[in-house]
Amino acid sequence: MAFASPISSSYYLHNLCSKPLPRDPNSNPRKNLTKLNKIRTFPLLHRPPICSSQWEGRDSSTFNIFSSVASADIVLDETVEKVQLPKGDTWSIHKFGGTCVGTSERIRNVADIIVKDGSERKLVVVSAMSKVTDMMYALIFKAQSRDDSYITTLDAVLEKHKSTALDLLDGDGLSSFLSQLHQDIGNLKAMLRAICIAGHATESFSDFVVGHGELWSAQLLSSVIQKNGLDCNCMDTRDVLVVNPTSSNQVDPDFLESGKRLEKWYSENPSNMIVATGFIVSTPQNIPTTLKRDGSDFSAAIMGALFRARQVTIWTDVDGVYSADPRKVSEAVILKTLSYQEAWEMSYFGANVLHPRTIIPVMKYDIPIVIRNIFNLSAPGTMICRPAGSEDEIDQRLESPVKGFATIDNLALVNVEGTGMVGVPGTASAIFNAVKDVGANVIMISQASSEHSVCFAVPENEVKAVSSALESRFRQALDAGRLSQIAVIPNCSILATVGQKMASTPGVSASLFNALAKANINIRAIAQGCSEYNITVVVKREDCIRALRAVHSRFYLSRTTIAMGIIGPGLIGGALLDQLRDQAAVLKEKFNIDLRVMGITGSRTMLLSDVGIDLSKWRDLQVEKGETADMQKFVQRVHGNHFIPNTVIVDCTADSYVASHYHDWLRQGIHVITPNKKANSGPLEQYLKLRALQRQSYTHYFYEATVGAGLPIIKTLQGLLETGDKILRIEGIFSGTLSYIFNNFVGTRAFSDVVVEAKEAGYTEPDPRDDLSGTDVARKVIILARESGLKLELSDIPVQSLVPEPLKASASAEEFMQQLPKFDQDLAKQRQDAEAAGDVLRYVGVVDVVNQKGIVELRRYKKEHPFAQLSGSDNIIAFMTQRYEKQPLIVRGPGAGAEVTAGGVFSDILRLASYLGAPS
Repeated sequence: MAFASPISSSYYLHNLCSKPLPRDPNSNPRKNLTKLNKIRTFPLLHRPPICSSQWEGRDSSTFNIFSSVASADIVLDETVEKVQLPKGDTWSIHKFGGTCVGTSERIRNVADIIVKDGSERKLVVVSAMSKVTDMMYALIFKAQSRDDSYITTLDAVLEKHKSTALDLLDGDGLSSFLSQLHQDIGNLKAMLRAICIAGHATESFSDFVVGHGELWSAQLLSSVIQKNGLDCNCMDTRDVLVVNPTSSNQVDPDFLESGKRLEKWYSENPSNMIVATGFIVSTPQNIPTTLKRDGSDFSAAIMGALFRARQVTIWTDVDGVYSADPRKVSEAVILKTLSYQEAWEMSYFGANVLHPRTIIPVMKYDIPIVIRNIFNLSAPGTMICRPAGSEDEIDQRLESPVKGFATIDNLALVNVEGTGMVGVPGTASAIFNAVKDVGANVIMISQASSEHSVCFAVPENEVKAVSSALESRFRQALDAGRLSQIAVIPNCSILATVGQKMASTPGVSASLFNALAKANINIRAIAQGCSEYNITVVVKREDCIRALRAVHSRFYLSRTTIAMGIIGPGLIGGALLDQLRDQAAVLKEKFNIDLRVMGITGSRTMLLSDVGIDLSKWRDLQVEKGETADMQKFVQRVHGNHFIPNTVIVDCTADSYVASHYHDWLRQGIHVITPNKKANSGPLEQYLKLRALQRQSYTHYFYEATVGAGLPIIKTLQGLLETGDKILRIEGIFSGTLSYIFNNFVGTRAFSDVVVEAKEAGYTEPDPRDDLSGTDVARKVIILARESGLKLELSDIPVQSLVPEPLKASASAEEFMQQLPKFDQDLAKQRQDAEAAGDVLRYVGVVDVVNQKGIVELRRYKKEHPFAQLSGSDNIIAFMTQRYEKQPLIVRGPGAGAEVTAGGVFSDILRLASYLGAPS
């Protein structure tokens, strides 16, 4: 194994740094810098053999502390026989970030992973230990600021690496590393002292200082592998990787020169296992520099391309690439594969994938990149590669065309608008030249084909400078009216939808915008390239998370999630909550529907949750954690959770006050579902206003259970009307209570006895007069009349009450029941007359659409009539239409009871989920 003195602080004169220039408090730091720059020639310090380097054997050189490392030509020993560098699938590249090598235990873990990797040849790229890069940058900043605490920070760097080495190494390996570490720290201390005197450091000097973190971690890892008895060489990548700095604070790899240097390095240091430094590189003039932040991933990709490796594995602390930021979308999933283009797009828009430039080197040679979690080796991770054609066309069609979503916050839109822009060449150039002059970064651009306006997004902290520059540049056009305005829209966020298959899938944009509309999200700007890999929209910052959740759910990457608030946990509300509890797991597993009850409120107490109430014990929680009911707070908490895009309030009361809030809730984008008849049977003006709002917005108002409990009455009527049928008449037995009473009012039974029986069986309200008055039936009739297009008030419906006139004023239900037998004779006479004629008595409601009226009354029907065939508390409704004129369309079934009514409400909830994107 060949070792030599590595490139390090040895490039810089130890003698200079140990004898700092005298510091005059009145002196000019720039003059001190000039003095330092005049001193150029220093003996090169030798260091123990730790990393193999092309700089070995050089006794001296000429250096400039703040500008260059070495300028002498590399002298090759032609007497040494060259070893050819093997390239291809035998090599695998691994990259471990700072978190992965953050402690001695983690470095051991990394070594174990490398040793167990079955690849024939391995190259491992490592970052500095976690936090070390930040500490090194802090050293430079403090020294430039003449803050002597840089010495304390440097001591902390020394102690971190020293304690790690003591835990990992022993014998010669330990003494060799510690000797070099102390020498490096001593040199750095002298150099930082020089910076402190000058008050300034060049970028190349800063890059050199910061790069020590990678050198030390590479030396530690290679020493641990060697300690296990394996052949391993350590590569200082500044000897191999050459980059050309650009004007945009980036560097471009010189693959040709890097390839030549790699061939030379390998010929001198052949090995099947190499540990290489990430992040640090050199310029063609051998000046140390870096690949900038997150550059270690880029280092690994460049090495993958140079070695033509089989695979590049990026080890990190997450299981792979998520479909969305899991901090914002708790249901985000790990993506098994991404194309190079998809990864590129997602990383540009802030997804925690890779730096966009990392993908470029490997994409040329179709080398896959795999993102793995070092703390969860069982997770397969995400593979970024060229997509392979699926042999199974069905699977290919079922796969979502969208892979993931990413967001960028804290942006502002700049809109330049005016008729003077139309058809004028160079306007866009002038706009963006002005933006460039202030150094602002344009994130997104959108322009309509009319050329009347151009809008673009920039970081919010740059928008003031951009606006001022544009107003200055176009002052004459603004004054002359050729431009009408340069407007700034603050508090914006970008939502990017990414997927390579979007290009071949019609309707993706429609699905995306539909999901946003249903979540009540307003789009401020849109951009899409002709490649169709990315659709970008700009939304309000406060809507960003809700928008992200809405589109994520729409494309089946997560469950359709709905935040629910239940008002009225009585008989119907309680039954609904129990049904939701029993069905929740099935809905999640089979239908991708996640219904989260975020709040339950009665008239006195309410229960709230930020993540969803545990419905297995909601009654106990209401007692233990309930607070004073407050409708405004309740709605705000249920709807204010931005992690859930859709909100529905389910009103299970019969309260007019609650119903009066429906209009405001719908305006806020809150869906409403209810069995409460008060809103649809209340004042006509309010009803029409409510329905108009419902039709104009993407919020839904469902009320199936208001008429037939669990029977599909409203849905049937709407289906007839929507398909062009004309309603002539609707007639039915709408009260389960009165259906039970008259189904059992036969023979010689007294009417009052049947009412007592119905009350004891739980069919009636606590006060049976509420049923016998016919008002409930009248409300159902008015709802159906209005649904059929009739503009009637409740007062327009004649109602035959079954409550004897003298008993309407009874003080209590008990008094009413005691007095009711006195009036049995009248109804007994009507029953006797009906039976004599072969008829039965039924209490019905009628909507006469032809004559535009409605009525509620006790009628006689022949025993063969469908209304005479009922049993128990069943309801029956007959629709007579143009299509069903001779033989009415009949809907029949249980029409009363908490369970069936709750089932009707539950059906509306699932209908809402289907509208919002759940699979049918």
